Amino acid sequence: MKRRSLLAAWTEPYGGVPPFDKVRADMFPSAFKDAMEEACREIARIADDPAPPTFENTFVPLEDTRRAYRRAQSLWTVYTSTLNTEEVKAIDREWAPKFAAFDDEIYQNIKLFERIEVVYNSPNKVKLTPEQQRLAWFHHTQFVRQGARLSAEQKRQLSEYNTELAECYTKFKQNVLADEENYYLVLESQDDLKGLPQSVINVAAAAAAQKGLKGKWVIQNTTASMKPFLTYCDRRDLREKGWRMWTTRGDKDDAYDNNVICSEILLLRAKRAKLLGYPTHARWRLENTMAKTPEKAMELMRQVWPAAVARVREEVDDMQKIADGEGVNIKIEPWDYRYYMEKVRKAKYDLDEHEIRPYLQMDKIREGICWVSNQMFGFNWSEVRNVPVSHQDIQVWKVTRSDDSLAGLWYFDPFEREDKISGAWMFTYRAQEKFKGSVTPIVSNTCNFVKGRSGEPVLVSWDNAKTMFHEFGHAIHVLNSDVNYPTLSDIEAMPRDFVEFPAELNAIWMSTPEVLSQFALHYQTGESMPDELVAKIQKACTFNQGFETVEYLASAIIDMALHLEGEKELDMRTFEKERLAALGMPKEIVMFPRIPHFDHVFASDGYAAGYYSYLWSEVLAHDAYKAWIEEGGPYKKQTAKRYRDTILSRGNTLDAAEAYRNFRGRDPSIVPYLEYKGFPTTTAT
Repeated sequence: MKRRSLLAAWTEPYGGVPPFDKVRADMFPSAFKDAMEEACREIARIADDPAPPTFENTFVPLEDTRRAYRRAQSLWTVYTSTLNTEEVKAIDREWAPKFAAFDDEIYQNIKLFERIEVVYNSPNKVKLTPEQQRLAWFHHTQFVRQGARLSAEQKRQLSEYNTELAECYTKFKQNVLADEENYYLVLESQDDLKGLPQSVINVAAAAAAQKGLKGKWVIQNTTASMKPFLTYCDRRDLREKGWRMWTTRGDKDDAYDNNVICSEILLLRAKRAKLLGYPTHARWRLENTMAKTPEKAMELMRQVWPAAVARVREEVDDMQKIADGEGVNIKIEPWDYRYYMEKVRKAKYDLDEHEIRPYLQMDKIREGICWVSNQMFGFNWSEVRNVPVSHQDIQVWKVTRSDDSLAGLWYFDPFEREDKISGAWMFTYRAQEKFKGSVTPIVSNTCNFVKGRSGEPVLVSWDNAKTMFHEFGHAIHVLNSDVNYPTLSDIEAMPRDFVEFPAELNAIWMSTPEVLSQFALHYQTGESMPDELVAKIQKACTFNQGFETVEYLASAIIDMALHLEGEKELDMRTFEKERLAALGMPKEIVMFPRIPHFDHVFASDGYAAGYYSYLWSEVLAHDAYKAWIEEGGPYKKQTAKRYRDTILSRGNTLDAAEAYRNFRGRDPSIVPYLEYKGFPTTTAT
């Protein structure tokens, strides 16, 4: 029963759904063991085939292997990210290194790789379809990059590195989660609440009640809770206290400190890269990206950095003038930035976040997101309640095309809770494929909004609304996929600096008048956002771009710098301090995320030496958006169709740069990005 629940093919409705109603955490260990054994038998059948290697007897069955294992892993990812109880954490610590060893066992299978190489190098390869040739290239490249050509001793060493890294990743992310759960800011009196909007106070009261602190208020140590607190709290001493708690997650010299773990991860990555024949992890990581080299990625970041820093100087000057005018006798510090930023917004643009938030209801923003996808791609959305979910907060939508055919399912998990990792992300439960019949994708978006009182709408900030659009852009990418082979459909197999492109592009539609007029509705009156407020938002569109860009770029540059150091034992605090000083980091800002809680970089290999990808993709996004403007407006269906046909539907069936040129007719320009930010374009190349 346990194995059947976790490993069996998913059954109806909608082409099969994850069986969350039949799964318990304690089922996973035995299921993992069975799935690995089954996968090894599948791989052995391919590797030991006595027939000469061909695409049909090597790559075709390879696409069909490990399906049960992937189904179990899909369910497990949901548990470790959103249901991360002590039981789950213990299983994760035990099995993460086993997963790494299992992957190595496959990539280091000599017989299998020899068959792959024969087909890949065969002159008959030209007879394959372009997609089949791309699949052969992808698998061959992956095997080589994962050590298939190493000696037996080198492979053993590589497996040791990967196992140790898996253990470090698990410990890192569990430490960050522990910091978020164990530390929080308690507000004791009405005086502590000064400046906070009622919505924030209500959420803080609910959080306090959950912790048994009746009559008090709690600000959680998460981004979703801390950002609004830092923006509105009049008590500077409490802002500093909350800011220090939040920005030192994983950096408190306690049992959950991540500094040593980060150093170990970097050293292991450097050793692994050297073993694989690369001077640094960054070189290995960027080889198959759009940027190709660390230098190219750094060039883009350094091209933007001076303009962003100059804008920060202007922003701080504006803040300091307001503080001086209040007679408070302070110099702007990092815990003051968001607070005085709001005052500057009010003074310069007559725009207050308090004015905007009542119009941004989470459910209405979600409706707007779905509406945009309908206008662009013909998707229709209907909520369904006949599928099991992993938590009662999760809602599920059936997505259909204009001809009523099923495009896929979308799961939405919006609220923060204990045992759930903070942040926002997309996850694919099942990728699209046409390999052996049509398989529709199942995709989820996860956020960490703070749930208010029962029956009250959840109001989100402008930035959070854009985040919803961003993450949904990933979902739209998956739902538009039209690829034969599952490996090439999976966006995790695409270059990281291309994957973020559809998400960054989708976020732009958040601020279009069509969305704001229909879905930015006042939570009490139901009235649309007034035209004058929309005009003020658009007028202030470049406001605070210095802060946002410097905060992000600092983290991206430090990420790349760390992974260019090679086999050096680094002290994280010293490295961060010295490198930021050398960059000319404004003292009023810290890099965010900081190293000890940088999940993108240290909870997995995912964005290690790849955090620059957001900038790279944002440049693509703003250049691509220009195509709509040039061709008739943001809802031009002809442009959307070309975008779907050349980008979204193609998966990893062709080179990302070629795919972009097929859409835009040329390589991307940085100018639209700089214009959007309000930065000078005179030095753009």
